[in-house]
Amino acid sequence: MEEQTPLTKKERKELRRQEKIEVKETAIQTRQTKKIVCWVGWSIFGIAVIAGFVWLVASAPKTPEGETLSRNGFHWHPELTIYVKGEKQELPPNIGIGAVHQPIHTHDDSNQGIVHMEFQGLVRKENATLGQFLKNWDKDILSFGANTKMTVNGEESTEYENYVMRDKDKIELRFD
Repeated sequence: MEEQTPLTKKERKELRRQEKIEVKETAIQTRQTKKIVCWVGWSIFGIAVIAGFVWLVASAPKTPEGETLSRNGFHWHPELTIYVKGEKQELPPNIGIGAVHQPIHTHDDSNQGIVHMEFQGLVRKENATLGQFLKNWDKDILSFGANTKMTVNGEESTEYENYVMRDKDKIELRFD
């Protein structure tokens, strides 16, 4: 074996300096690698989210034109009057208003029978029915009795819950 000569103070100092430089370079390299991995990971995540959204939009079933009331929403006010055995029933205020604000609801003018229909975006006929309003009220057509007679704008109707309400409709339900 070869005998090693001890390092001088200057050599030891230089060796420590070199070791510190190597440690710093390793730390810098590690940080750069982490940044690249993080950037690649977030990029893949972003691309996956965008691709998922595109797939969701592309695969959504198309609403037939005959089932669409509006593509841009609307704000309508039909009037609903309910009579049970000849006695007019008041619509309570704030039907459909609470933690979740329903598009079909009432306000303080409900004593006048005004139903508010405030929709955004695409509106299907099934969303604007008398039955949907009754559902928001936790009622159904049988909640008031049997032997129902319905008129809309003075004309008799047998659509009941399936009736698609329109702006300024005058809907009258009579229960014997």
